[in-house]
Amino acid sequence: MTADRLGQVQESYPIDLFLCRICGHAQLLDVLPPEILYRDYLYVTTSSLGLAEHFQRYADDVLGRVQPPSGALVVDIGSNDGTLLKFFQKRRMRVLGIDPAREIAQKATATGIETLPEMFTPALARQVRQERGPASIITANNVFANIDDLASLTEGIRELLAPDGVFVFESFYLADLIRNMVFDFIYHEHISSFAVKPLQAFFNRLGLELIDAMRVPTKGGSLRYTVQRAQGPHAVSPAVASLIEFETSFGLYNPDTFKEFAAKIDALKSQTLRLLRDLQAQGKTIAGYGASVTATTLIYHFGLGDLLEFIVDDNPAKQNRFSPGLHIPVFSSQALYERKPDYVVVLAWRYVDPIVKRHVAFLDHGGHFVVPVPKVEVI
Repeated sequence: MTADRLGQVQESYPIDLFLCRICGHAQLLDVLPPEILYRDYLYVTTSSLGLAEHFQRYADDVLGRVQPPSGALVVDIGSNDGTLLKFFQKRRMRVLGIDPAREIAQKATATGIETLPEMFTPALARQVRQERGPASIITANNVFANIDDLASLTEGIRELLAPDGVFVFESFYLADLIRNMVFDFIYHEHISSFAVKPLQAFFNRLGLELIDAMRVPTKGGSLRYTVQRAQGPHAVSPAVASLIEFETSFGLYNPDTFKEFAAKIDALKSQTLRLLRDLQAQGKTIAGYGASVTATTLIYHFGLGDLLEFIVDDNPAKQNRFSPGLHIPVFSSQALYERKPDYVVVLAWRYVDPIVKRHVAFLDHGGHFVVPVPKVEVI
């Protein structure tokens, strides 16, 4: 939020994850209109550490398995700044991005990755197929979980997909979210928290087939799913059955697993608040590191709003703004040396290693980092 909007009332909404006891799917039931979330979106792929390199390996892996001819069409749904499509383009594929964030779509197009500033719908899928032909590869990374009407989206994918084509998408894995304590990934953009068994049944109902699910390390633990038309040419990987077996033994469809998960989160919250309140009582100054959506989730759920004097973030687009709702000022990480807080809570805790490595000088001058998840520790 910019300074000129501080007087505006900001709505707040519940964030509760629900488990379907029939099919095992986990999702939010309080769904916000996508226009609120995405039309003025700030996040760009290149702002996430290591994600561009991950997408290069991703493109190489998909092309190696599918082996489409030169000039085949690759469509990325939720293409953001076009980072993934650039790697397909370098391998002589025709590429098209589709993303509703207007400003980001315009910038991607200006860099040579044509991007339609639209929501992906069956009607748009038919239009693209008519104008450009079927797609040999359709991707949708860290966006499939963000769609409320998944059936309509999937209908569009089936419409656009070539008979021998594949739909590939990555999404954070529900089992890893629980195992790795990545609870701050539960926020309004992430409507669904996927697992293999419910997805297999979902695609079967819509004339598609889940043929692979591969573990990848991004987002605290994700899966890369590969889907084809029913009775398509590709064999089903043994990984699908193996992961479903793992999910059952893990207790992923058992409500008690989620109750235990919630109890662990509450324990971390209590430990973090006790530590920070003791430090505040001693007159220590406390800041935060990371102004992402996950950081906002963590701040609200742990009740850190009255403890953080400011937040630092390395993304220039977030600097000199204010956090949602609580209006905590956000500065560049140079503020660690100018304002000299005694303790900095690493809200972007999954990146604690590169953050600490980057700011050894802060530690050398007497500063401390507090890591709240997956266990509370002071560096």
